[in-house]
Amino acid sequence: MKVQETPTPESGAARTILIDGEFRPSRSQATFPSINPATAATIGDVSAGDGDDVDDAVRAARQAFEDRRWLKLPAPQRARILHAIADRIEAELEQLARNEVLENGMPLPIARATIGNGAQAFRYFAGWIGKIHGQTGEMAQGEPFFGYTLKEPMGVAALIVPWNGPFMMACHKVAPALAAGCTAILKPAEDTSLNSLRLAAIALEAGVPPGVLNVVTGLGSIAGAALAGHDDVDKVSFTGSTAVGRQIVQAASGNFKRLSLELGGKSPVIVLEDADLEKAVPAVLAGIMTNSGQACVAGSRLYAHRGIYDRLIQAVSDAASKMVVGNGLDPGTQMGPVISRKQRDRIQGYIDGGIADGAELVTGGRCLDSDGFFVEPTILSHAPADSKVMREEIFGPVLSAMPFDDLDWVIRQANATRYGLAGAVYTRSLEAAHTIARSVRSGNFWINCYSVQDFWLPFGGYKESGWGRERGAAGLDAFMETKSVVARLY
Repeated sequence: MKVQETPTPESGAARTILIDGEFRPSRSQATFPSINPATAATIGDVSAGDGDDVDDAVRAARQAFEDRRWLKLPAPQRARILHAIADRIEAELEQLARNEVLENGMPLPIARATIGNGAQAFRYFAGWIGKIHGQTGEMAQGEPFFGYTLKEPMGVAALIVPWNGPFMMACHKVAPALAAGCTAILKPAEDTSLNSLRLAAIALEAGVPPGVLNVVTGLGSIAGAALAGHDDVDKVSFTGSTAVGRQIVQAASGNFKRLSLELGGKSPVIVLEDADLEKAVPAVLAGIMTNSGQACVAGSRLYAHRGIYDRLIQAVSDAASKMVVGNGLDPGTQMGPVISRKQRDRIQGYIDGGIADGAELVTGGRCLDSDGFFVEPTILSHAPADSKVMREEIFGPVLSAMPFDDLDWVIRQANATRYGLAGAVYTRSLEAAHTIARSVRSGNFWINCYSVQDFWLPFGGYKESGWGRERGAAGLDAFMETKSVVARLY
């Protein structure tokens, strides 16, 4: 496996939080470093917001919501502003993508695609503005009553995003929140704050009024927890781990704030005996190795029919062993580092544990000798069904595989998890494909492809993979309340 050398990191000045249209340091003046995971070098310092800063941000967002400084703008003007945000994102795409690589480590082509996807989120939800309507109808009361419903914004929304796709996921939350008419506080992950701050600046430049979108950077255990528990926050939209999702549920109980939770996954990939392996192999590999396996939908459990199991595992392993691992800014890099030393060590622990439990190491299995946080693309074969590598979310470039003979058995195995975010099947049989798609309990499922998505398709999970849906009409409705109105006509 070729490991590319990493370039000298860039440095930057401290980044400040945004409250009510003004960038300023945190009240405590505390900062924390932003680390380049490819080099372990500090890129710059970021303001460490705390509960006092959250109070300021919520107060600003509440005032902006109550005085309707966003909603009082005509719908066509609000739509033009969201389109203008998209224009500015596209104009800055290269620098935003570079920022994403420096903080997250993903290869530059992937970063470019995610930034472009963020711009498209604003265009999609801009199209909803002016099309948000309730229903009308006659009342079955025998009296002259008339009823209708209103769709109204929930109010102040806390948007808490993860580090594995920071800019794109921020856009996926900010765009529908603004389209619905909410005001918001964006809390980026502490590992990846730069582009969220730039997104907020772009929103101001595009015409979003001060206070409508605020950004508080800081540790999740401090700033994030303060937002989740704040009694003047009406809605929390969170993407992250299931463990933190549980904490947010508890924190939100104080005022029964509305929650959208996009959480973890342990997604099964099923390859039947009749699958086209030339197409299945690269799709299986991309499903787990993209973004170094740091994706909630990662296809981390592979079940292949025994008749093609050995051929498939060999082909996937051969392709994985040839992947170029290195700094995301290097042109030939196919897979970058994982986000942090802690995450790298956690992944190594899972690999070692899987081997100790009886899995066969086919390729990879090591952390690379580098200043950065690199893990080899790893394939574990014949992993026991009850092993941690088959049951728990690793969030790294580790594929755990086992053979099967019986379709009913593999469906039971696919569902034998507390997660239910995604899954896939590869087969030429339409009957088998759609039977499995209906049988696997997950919010997203793909047939002969993986992680193909569009904005009109809702995204979310079953079971412990979360509550609610993002994207599409469901993603907009997640930021709205429905009011019923009844009038006596005379």
